[in-house]
Amino acid sequence: MNIEEFYKYCLNKKGVEETFPFDEVTLVFKVMGKIFAITGLDAERFEVNLKCDPEYAIELRENHHDIRAGWHMNKKHWNTVNFEGDLEEKFLCDLIDHSYDLVVKGLKKSDREFLTNL
Repeated sequence: MNIEEFYKYCLNKKGVEETFPFDEVTLVFKVMGKIFAITGLDAERFEVNLKCDPEYAIELRENHHDIRAGWHMNKKHWNTVNFEGDLEEKFLCDLIDHSYDLVVKGLKKSDREFLTNL
């Protein structure tokens, strides 16, 4: 999955916006104002920080050399995923979906209902 495909995939999810809250080269995707994906546009490798269930995060890191603890993030809840490595596109989409779903699950009930009705 390249950066353009990642971009389109994230923006096609309900309630998602792209932002640059940190600087002009750190692309952040949010759902209802909450971050679920971060990537640097000026990095040497295309990597993405994705939110992850803590137990699943450990399992992923142990089983995939292209997944490590989140860089500059809470290492318990975030992974950095190499999108240029050996991981299949379907699996990358599943990881994006998992991150998005975790954030949605943590939203207020009214925000979840709003999202459902979009």
